[in-house]
Amino acid sequence: MYRKYLKRWFDFIFALIALIILSPLFLCIFIVIKSNSAGSAVFKQARIGRNGQVFQMYKFRTMALNAPTNCPTHLFEKPEAFITKPGKFIRGTSLDELPQLINILKGDMSIVGPRPSLVNQTDLILLRNNNGSSAVRPGLTGLAQINGRDELPIDQKANYDGIYAENITFLKDLKIIINTIFIVLTHSGIKEGKQ
Repeated sequence: MYRKYLKRWFDFIFALIALIILSPLFLCIFIVIKSNSAGSAVFKQARIGRNGQVFQMYKFRTMALNAPTNCPTHLFEKPEAFITKPGKFIRGTSLDELPQLINILKGDMSIVGPRPSLVNQTDLILLRNNNGSSAVRPGLTGLAQINGRDELPIDQKANYDGIYAENITFLKDLKIIINTIFIVLTHSGIKEGKQ
């Protein structure tokens, strides 16, 4: 019942309330980004959604316009060369992810689920296809995010995604959300660059 029906309603209501409450913060971040670098404050990036459907995921822009595209920042040789001054703080506090509340309203994403992969992360996509987690709507946070985040190798991330997909419940989602708040406040698991 929760997985098929209630989860989507929970996502929609949560995202709508969060967008209303956080709208002043959205405006502040928008102004800071625009006043510190050229380009749009929000950027779109193609990501893999449920059942392999490609969608455009929104994020606050924290990188310079000449930054490599479709490459996870933890694989950059010198991420500091591309991350803007306010971008470092925005990324460190995970504020760059807030525009994905719009993706949740649209139905592209869920509050909790496997993080949406880049279209060129074929190894992760294959592993998710094999363990069934590709059938789950991707999330703003997930089981992998509270168990290592960027520090996890691909196979471990996919394994956590598979474990989550096998048993989705409201209480488990609530536990992941609470743990995510702790992870964000302590800046745990964030990795910028290969070092």
